[in-house]
Amino acid sequence: MHDDRGRAAARERDFWNRHLAWRRPLEIAAWVLVFGFGAIANTAVALIDADRHGRVLEAWQPAVWEASSAIASLLLLPLLLWLCERWPLHVDTWMRRLPGYLAASLIWSLLHVAGMVLMRMLAHAAMGDRYGFDWAVEMPYEYLKDVRTFASIVFVAHGYSWLWRRLQGEVRMLAEPDPGVPGPAAGRPERFLVRKLGRDFLVAAADVEWLQAAGNYVNLHVAGRDYPLRSTMADIEAKLDPARFARIHRSYIVRLDLVASIEPLDTGDARLHLADGTVLPCSRRHREALRARLAPAARS
Repeated sequence: MHDDRGRAAARERDFWNRHLAWRRPLEIAAWVLVFGFGAIANTAVALIDADRHGRVLEAWQPAVWEASSAIASLLLLPLLLWLCERWPLHVDTWMRRLPGYLAASLIWSLLHVAGMVLMRMLAHAAMGDRYGFDWAVEMPYEYLKDVRTFASIVFVAHGYSWLWRRLQGEVRMLAEPDPGVPGPAAGRPERFLVRKLGRDFLVAAADVEWLQAAGNYVNLHVAGRDYPLRSTMADIEAKLDPARFARIHRSYIVRLDLVASIEPLDTGDARLHLADGTVLPCSRRHREALRARLAPAARS
């Protein structure tokens, strides 16, 4: 009991656990500030340039142009960040995936321009004005601007992901046992090596509570923390002890002795309630197999 309280107190003091809940709101706020500040700065520059060259330009016009571009970019941003997370560019994959990113940049630009042109047309109409856009002439120019924005977002997203994994700690499997110790059955890892900020420490496979697929990584959840392992769910599932772990969803694996209850849903799926209060999804495909595996343990 005392050990449990000590571990809980340690987790409360841990930087990762205290700040993880704020990660997404801070990311969203950062992107909004970046695009918002850019729109304000570009509006000011357009007004200054117009004044310097003696052109008549009402303040609302560049404000609409820049705001529409920023809003369209922010609306498309989740799709691009998902692409970076789902198919990241690594040393061994960037050449194979680069054509896909180039195609995505064209789609990004087309959607971005279509969105901002629509918003500009509506705003100009509301002001009793008319906004025209010559796709054949202006689209190549817009793409050259958009591809730079696209590349900048990809660069920042990958850099941020790399930094976050360094703070969080990355995992690799230890295949070789200690000298004189029998190897794990069927190549199953008994321990994982976690590298965090230049330091290495070991995590026992038996301490992993549940696993979740995340793009090219599988997050190992251990004592309130997630450690990314570069693997697929199929590969890691094949290496885990099937007597202790079970696949419950295409994106989740759980340690069986932590399952407290199964809550059926009207859809045929279920929710798993773990001993620590965590709730995980269980698909109908895995629900009955999980019940069958838990039944002997319940009878014993």
